Amino acid sequence: MSCCSGRCTLITLCFLQLLATVERQVFDFLGYMWAPIIGNFFQIICVILGLFGTYQYRPRYIVVYCTWAVLWVAWNIFIICVYLELGSLTVETPALTLGAPQSISWWREHGIGCQVSNTTSSSTNPVVSGCLLDFKYVEIIHAAIQILLAIIGFIYGIYVVYLFTEEDDSFDFIGGFDSYSAYQAPQKTSHMQLQPMYVTSSTC
Repeated sequence: MSCCSGRCTLITLCFLQLLATVERQVFDFLGYMWAPIIGNFFQIICVILGLFGTYQYRPRYIVVYCTWAVLWVAWNIFIICVYLELGSLTVETPALTLGAPQSISWWREHGIGCQVSNTTSSSTNPVVSGCLLDFKYVEIIHAAIQILLAIIGFIYGIYVVYLFTEEDDSFDFIGGFDSYSAYQAPQKTSHMQLQPMYVTSSTC
């Protein structure tokens, strides 16, 4: 396939997903956000599987990648709902921190222009002011980018699996007759072997 095909596009998407997820993983580690850290870890593994399957023509790995993409979209939608505080969800929900102390988004205190006051060792809710962009919207943007890449990757993943399946079917059809004839036993041909006959005559 050419470089502008769906296969090459999916490889590019996988690289973009790896970059976005690794960047997100670094800041989640800095904030001790354990649930997103675990989710990012599985995301990296599945994207690598999708990348390997696309490069090595392994459709089963791409199917695993597409299946995880659906779960990844659902997880990031949940994260958006948490930071928008829809319903009973809040940013302190245990679903993000797994109940670990001092777990908070790194962007809450280290955003662009943020000034932190009232920070003590026991303070879990410091007063932050002057941020150009609130940490909630930073996390929402991160999740939205992951959703967008996952949806596009899912679409191209299904398309590439279809292409691989079509290529396998056409290959089997073209080589089917040759493989059939290769396993056929050679037919026995009967030829009469003519041998010279010698006649001996007796003399009186």
